[in-house]
Amino acid sequence: MTKAEKVEFVIQTLESLYPEPPIPLNHADPYTLLVAVLLSAQCTDERVNKVTPALFDLAATPQTMAQQDVDDIRAIIRPCGLSPRKSQAISQLSKILTEEYEGRVPASFEALEALPGVGHKTASVVMAQAFGVPAFPVDTHIHRLAFRWALSTGKNVERTEQDLKRLFPREKWNALHLQIIYFGREYCPARGHNPHECPICSRIGRKSLFNDKAKAA
Repeated sequence: MTKAEKVEFVIQTLESLYPEPPIPLNHADPYTLLVAVLLSAQCTDERVNKVTPALFDLAATPQTMAQQDVDDIRAIIRPCGLSPRKSQAISQLSKILTEEYEGRVPASFEALEALPGVGHKTASVVMAQAFGVPAFPVDTHIHRLAFRWALSTGKNVERTEQDLKRLFPREKWNALHLQIIYFGREYCPARGHNPHECPICSRIGRKSLFNDKAKAA
């Protein structure tokens, strides 16, 4: 297959499997999504979804969160890991949103990335999922699959994001981000992956995948 044919095959396969991929993090609005995405760093979406109900019972708006003691926030989010840093970030960004943005989450990459604890990936998720702005957030799942499918040779997520944005149509980015994550979890995991049985790797996977599988056998 040519690279263009690979791209079309990936799009068709993922759309047939996940025609309407749901947003994995439970949220009610852009603010609660922002907090949930921040918590998901080095933590599973499943665990975040177990923690956020208690957190949002405590405070579900920037105004109310800004009034909470950081230790109270930290006690709730501890299961998500990195709780000292994340609790400080949630408290500080809530104060900034309250004081500078009238309690609203800004629909701007630049403004989001300036908030404490918010990097490019978190900003991209919020822009895509809360505001519908085309973005292609790349996490470790997407980074791994882009390499396995020979769509990127990026050594880091930044380069992989650039490669995928260049290959895939802009209007597909938001859906593809979620579709690839779901596919990676269900069919193409980091461990125990069988490229012969994978619906995409079996067609366009790197030869090294099959060589490694043969050596393991």
